[in-house]
Amino acid sequence: MISLIARRLLQLPVILLVIYTLTLALAWKVPGNPLENPEGRRPAPEVIAAMKAQYNLDSFTNFYVSYLDSASGFKFLRETVTGERARRAAEAEAAGRFAPPSSVFDLGPSLQYRDRRVNEIIAEALPVSMVLGLAAILIALVIGVGAGVAGAMRPNSWLDLATLAVALVGISLPTFVIGTVLLLVFPVLLGWGSIPGWGGLGSVLLPALTLSLPFAAYIARLTRMGMIEQLQADYIRTARAKGVTEMRVLLVHALKNAFLPVLSYLGPATAMAMTGSFVVERVFVVPGLGQHFVNAVQNKDLFLIIGVVLIFATLLVLFNLAVDVLSRWIDPRIE
Repeated sequence: MISLIARRLLQLPVILLVIYTLTLALAWKVPGNPLENPEGRRPAPEVIAAMKAQYNLDSFTNFYVSYLDSASGFKFLRETVTGERARRAAEAEAAGRFAPPSSVFDLGPSLQYRDRRVNEIIAEALPVSMVLGLAAILIALVIGVGAGVAGAMRPNSWLDLATLAVALVGISLPTFVIGTVLLLVFPVLLGWGSIPGWGGLGSVLLPALTLSLPFAAYIARLTRMGMIEQLQADYIRTARAKGVTEMRVLLVHALKNAFLPVLSYLGPATAMAMTGSFVVERVFVVPGLGQHFVNAVQNKDLFLIIGVVLIFATLLVLFNLAVDVLSRWIDPRIE
């Protein structure tokens, strides 16, 4: 177990380096000027030249090396050891200016949100997206596992067919359609819930439900297939022959082994729900990471684009690691 965790953590920097390189190469080729404001007005030519030199936007290689140096923590460590950071902080305090950034892994300034750094934006928006994503995954687990078990108990019955039909609809419908329908039905027609916005439990429920339905559909299909396979196994027949109650057979014996494919799916699904809910955040006006990422792509904010992608990649690796550890704990036979 320890070797698995150590191996995955050692792979993380390599994975992030590859993702950083590909993301920067693609974002660099996107048309647009990151120094323009949202209205399309451009600063004076001398200001543009100074800003390009300051942020290394005049050269792909210079930007790649400088951003990697600050985001990896090497710049912070080097300046701390040499005393450069303390000297710059003292000079800034004497001149009445802001002190230099104190983040170890400095993701740079945002070109879209003036006077704000990417670390601050992510620290402010990521908890919102994490709350929304975790709520969506919990709802998806309750709906998906319940529907999958119910369908597997009576294969090809009307309940099973209805479950499959609903799961197919949940997979097929885009989230912006589901979100719009829920907004029309609950807050507008029935007066339940809150209008788009963020604050309080009521504002979490509808976007979380919208985000959860596609995940619940996949979980229901995986649970159904796993339960049908497990209920035909010899150990289930043995348990029934010994007089074990049907509820214990289903929930303790069969579901434990049938849940392994669902557990494998939960790793990337949780990371995606936390940081990939761009459309849902737009529909429900949730101030999460998705809103900032969409705006960053539209305005070619290289620092913010790369920062969000690196956070997503890190969460994906960590959640997959957690899934692997849990899978080995549930079934020690897994290598």
